Amino acid sequence: MSQIVQQMLTCAGGILAGFALAGAVLWRQQHALRAARHNATHDDVTGLPNRRLFLARLRAAVEDNTPVGVVLLDLNRFKAVNDTLGHETGNDLLHQVGRRLARLTPPVRLTARLSGDEFALLVHGDRDDTDAAAHAAWQLIARDPICVVNGELRVTASVGYTHARHPNTSTRHLLSQADSAMYEAKTTDGGVREYLPHRTPPVRSRDRHHR
Repeated sequence: MSQIVQQMLTCAGGILAGFALAGAVLWRQQHALRAARHNATHDDVTGLPNRRLFLARLRAAVEDNTPVGVVLLDLNRFKAVNDTLGHETGNDLLHQVGRRLARLTPPVRLTARLSGDEFALLVHGDRDDTDAAAHAAWQLIARDPICVVNGELRVTASVGYTHARHPNTSTRHLLSQADSAMYEAKTTDGGVREYLPHRTPPVRSRDRHHR
């Protein structure tokens, strides 16, 4: 093999190695970017979409005048789980609840964890669709014990829901209405409550998430 051919092969090998290295660097950068985007819009305990993504999807549905409903869920006596069994068990409980809620099918379009022990469902549909989704979520949580790291827990939720009654209803109003209905459920006997405009909302306490 001539010296010129050897030099050409060496040069080609170096170019290919350079391409491979550049490709590996680019792949790592793209992977890091995808991970950063995912972490910015998803909850690290449950893996579900977070408040930011939920609000973005809700806002998009409202702006498109899509028939939409919001369901909020708050686990009953979750603070007692953290206090008596520890935060590891509490986080495992949140994770398992999230897995159950993520199994909900359309008209539920998005299941999210907003904060603490509060979850949200975005429903594309009318009042009946939202009502059905709210009851299905409540039943999924309460029907069977939930397996956690150190045993099984019986868990119930307080559920409130609302739907867009008028075009261009703001996301803030929808969340406020669903939250009011959820708080009413928590201050009575749990279960599921719909937001009704003529009903006077109960007086809130500062530790409603700790009940």
